Amino acid sequence: MSTVRESVEVGVPVRTAYDQWTQFEEFPNFMEGVEEVTQLDSQHNHWTTKIGGVRREFDTEIVDQLPDERITWRTTSGDTQQRGSVRFERVDDTHTRVELVMDIEPSGAVDKMGAMTGTIDRRIKGDMRRFKEYIEERGSESGAWRGRIKPGPT
Repeated sequence: MSTVRESVEVGVPVRTAYDQWTQFEEFPNFMEGVEEVTQLDSQHNHWTTKIGGVRREFDTEIVDQLPDERITWRTTSGDTQQRGSVRFERVDDTHTRVELVMDIEPSGAVDKMGAMTGTIDRRIKGDMRRFKEYIEERGSESGAWRGRIKPGPT
């Protein structure tokens, strides 16, 4: 399993950064290779990605979510095995540190090569930079989900 960690400081309040991140269907606006995210319910999303010419579909489940602090997920089915979390830390009234940590199990030759050459790391670093640009350009979130999901037995 390959672990990727990236953080970025965004020029918006923690609530704005968190609320925007809960708008999963907008991820294609700043995540390279993400073609579509369909929110199935408050805990489940269906993803369609195309990276390195390889299209994949998979489902994720949010296993822990605390407004303005964190969202943790894992894949439950499909072509990709991953788990991760994104944390939101208030820097001051108008700045937030957003940290993304992902554990990815490369599957297939393209993924394994991407892990070895650092392509996955660079892509996630770019995604975080694009999230910063996206939310700062907007200045406000496009929606919000303020519910809480408590971790349960796995």
